[in-house]
Amino acid sequence: MNLDNYLKNIIDEFQKMKSLAEKAMSQVTDEQFFQLVDSEANSIAVIVKHIAGNQHSRWSDFLTSDGEKNSRHRDNEFLILKTDTRESLMLYWDAGWKVLFDTLESLSVNDLDRTIKIRDEEHFVFEVINRQMTHYSSHIGEVVFLAKHLCGKEWQTLSIAKGESQKFNKKMFGK
Repeated sequence: MNLDNYLKNIIDEFQKMKSLAEKAMSQVTDEQFFQLVDSEANSIAVIVKHIAGNQHSRWSDFLTSDGEKNSRHRDNEFLILKTDTRESLMLYWDAGWKVLFDTLESLSVNDLDRTIKIRDEEHFVFEVINRQMTHYSSHIGEVVFLAKHLCGKEWQTLSIAKGESQKFNKKMFGK
């Protein structure tokens, strides 16, 4: 296995995740972006804030400091403040992804077996990458689900439309 390919693939997969979430979010109104579907749910805005907060903490000074930074206030990521606008949250989101991508692009194959700490527990770098991939993908699934639910009949599918699998496969295999 070529581990350079692993790192390239990881970056590609994170880029796809970010794009998927942004395509889903582009379909909701500002009101829907902040809307709760029930009292225990997170809004899309909260999920954006949480992912970005996690990224800033986990990926800043990745190889040299604990992934749970003292500056992070995780519980606040689940609160929408009066100062939280869609624009400010999306800027925070973009900045979080930039930290992630800059860090991943700086890693070499030799870094994958290094250990880092998260909440004072040691993890191999490759484990942290996989852990964060899983974490973000679950939240991005929530974003897509919420956006689809909130858009209703106005939703524009982000994958193969229902009932269109054969047509899609025919197109793909006909290349």
